[in-house]
Order: sequence, then structure tokens, then C-alpha cells
Amino acid sequence: MPIEVTSLDDPALRDYVGLTDVALRTRAEPERGLFIAESEKVIRRALAAGYRPRSYLMGERWLTDLGDLVAEAEAGGVPVYWGPAQTLEQLTGFHLHRGALAAMQRRPLPGLSEVLATARRVFILEDIVDHTNVGAIFRSAAALGVDAVLVTPRCADPLYRRAIRVSMGTVFQVPWTRIDPWPGGLAVLRDLGFVTAAMALGDESLSLDELAAHAPQRLAFVLGTEGDGLHPRTLTHVDQVVRIPMAGGVDSLNVAAAAAVAAWALRTQP
Repeated sequence: MPIEVTSLDDPALRDYVGLTDVALRTRAEPERGLFIAESEKVIRRALAAGYRPRSYLMGERWLTDLGDLVAEAEAGGVPVYWGPAQTLEQLTGFHLHRGALAAMQRRPLPGLSEVLATARRVFILEDIVDHTNVGAIFRSAAALGVDAVLVTPRCADPLYRRAIRVSMGTVFQVPWTRIDPWPGGLAVLRDLGFVTAAMALGDESLSLDELAAHAPQRLAFVLGTEGDGLHPRTLTHVDQVVRIPMAGGVDSLNVAAAAAVAAWALRTQP
């Protein structure tokens, strides 16, 4: 039987408290082994990828609209909490208009060799701190044939709620893990047969068209943080530096847009 939320202090609701507090949640969620999936589509994609729900939180009307999920949860002993919109907003910090939230159990991250076993095109995200950009890059990766994503130790969490939402759940579709140490971990990719390329401005950089015309069989493409771009030390560890030719007096694109352009240009044929 779904459980009505009657007290915001109920410890059973701890997973959902203050979801808009980014600084708190990005520390607490990995430590507690959870992430929050938001919206019916994202929840269903997480379930299809094999993630297990700890609990659900939804408005009353969604008990019917998501009746199959509620029934599955009850059969599996997973609690389903519900309440009026105002109460849920007080609990989470935002208006829950996408139907439902699910607190999901994280899984141990796979090793580099496992993630890269069959990959030909890989994105590496260096210190990208904006969750919206991380989510958008994953969505482009899924849509445009990037086989895997690696994130550096200081990169934003791909399983943070906003990153998941912006990706439309494709973070559950594209294999990913963290690469550590960085940039020393690039040596592992070379041992696996990857050529490494970094997106950066430089007098001796290749144009993206030039790289695409003679693209290696296995390519790992490094994208830098917003504003500062790639760390100079990283550029000394990669095989090639690549630029997207610009017009109109523009020197660069947003990192998520650049990722989409690179993924399209470097896509492999089935």
C-alpha cells in the first residue's frame, strides 16, 4: 500500500530531502550509494538498465498513471511514498511536475578495460563541473555513436539528478567510468590501442575535418572544462590536438555543443 507523506521529518524520506542543494547532494549521494531518477522516462530507463529502486516518491495522480511501477514496487517490497504537491515541494526543494522520483541504488563502477573492451569512439570529460553539460554530452554520445565516456576525478557526477535528466536517461545507456590518475591514466588507453586527441586551440592543431578524414580505428577524444578548457599538462599527454574551425569571430563552442560536433564528425560506420 502506498504511504502518504505526513511528516517531513520522517527518516524514511531522507533520500529526497533538499534535492536542490547541489553541494550537499553531490557529496552525500555517492557516499550513501544512491542517485535520484526524475520523471517516468528516466525511471523506466534506469530500471531497464538493471538499477534497483530503494523507494519512490510521487504525487497522488501518479499512483494511477504509474500503476505498473507501483504494483512492481509493492510486490518487491519497495516503499512508494506520495503526497500533495506543496508537501513534496517542501521536502525536495522544487515543484515535482515530472510525475515521480525514484531513489535508486548505485552500482560499483566498472574498470577501464571492461568499459573500453569493444569501444572504438570514447569521450573523456576533464573536470567538467556543470551537470547540464555532462548530461548533454551523454545524450549526444548515445545519439551519435560514442561507445563509452570516461570522466576525470574532478568531473561532475553523471548520476546527479540534473545530469541524468538532461541526458534523458542515456547515462544508463552509454558505458562510463572514472579515469584515475589523470592525465596519467591515458597510458592505459594507449596500451589498449587508442589514439588520444584533445579539443583545444593551438597553432599546430589539426582541424576536426583533417582528423575525421584519417580517423584511427580507436580514438579517445578529450573535452575540457567550461571556461578554462584543457589543462596544459593534459595537452602534453595526448597524441594530437584538434580544433573545430570557427567563423563569425567566434573562438570556441560550449563544450556540450563541441562534443556533439565531434561525435558527428568522427562517427564510425556500423
